[in-house]
Amino acid sequence: MRILFLGDIVGRPGRKAVTETLPRLRRELGLDLALGNAENASGGIGVNAKAARELFSAGFDVLTSGNHIWKYKDIYNVLLENPRLLRPANYPEGAPGNGLGLYESPGGEPYAVINLMGRTYMEAVDCPFQCAQSLLDRIPGDVRVRLVDFHAEATSEKRAMGYFLDGRVSAVLGTHTHVQTADAQVLPRGTAYLTDLGMCGPARSVLGMDATIIINRFLSHLPARFEVAKNPANLSGALLDIDPKTGLALAVSPWKGE
Repeated sequence: MRILFLGDIVGRPGRKAVTETLPRLRRELGLDLALGNAENASGGIGVNAKAARELFSAGFDVLTSGNHIWKYKDIYNVLLENPRLLRPANYPEGAPGNGLGLYESPGGEPYAVINLMGRTYMEAVDCPFQCAQSLLDRIPGDVRVRLVDFHAEATSEKRAMGYFLDGRVSAVLGTHTHVQTADAQVLPRGTAYLTDLGMCGPARSVLGMDATIIINRFLSHLPARFEVAKNPANLSGALLDIDPKTGLALAVSPWKGE
């Protein structure tokens, strides 16, 4: 299976870039699946129902999220009604939606997606490692292809998750920091790993936000409202080749596009 997993989609520029590009990418790259992290798709923080529908209409098979998923109240019903939109599984019991999805690709191959959130420099959610172990126990044995979006800040926590799940999932891919890392690799037991997918957002920006506003905040330490930068977006993520019979990775590489 060939899979493209795109990093955090940021604001209108990010949505515009992916919705205009994804249909072509599915053809040109021969994709079986296209996934992306949508937690910053509306105004740079959070995702609302309209933006989620727009992204699904563009051709995403599954959308993951992270710590900003709760910003827009209308997304709660989407989380409850659409199993293809995930939120981190290690939020406390009772949070709307799910962090594990079981699906079938357009070609008929079963696959699972797990969405987790880190705790280092993040919110005090449940342990992602124990949550991951519990979720693996719920995935049927015949579902070999298993993809994990680990939305976390600390590189060490992401690396630890990669080795913790090595050989038990197809890929552990980090999101949240918006900067694509250069450590794409297949771990010793066959799991594809990348510390961060990067972002689909304005190229001339600070993590997708207007650079002048961010610089002034660093200089003054005064509160400032962040605004998404208003220049064209670049896309980034990871391109995966997974053996559907074993669920192990054949190859992983960072991917960039405009």
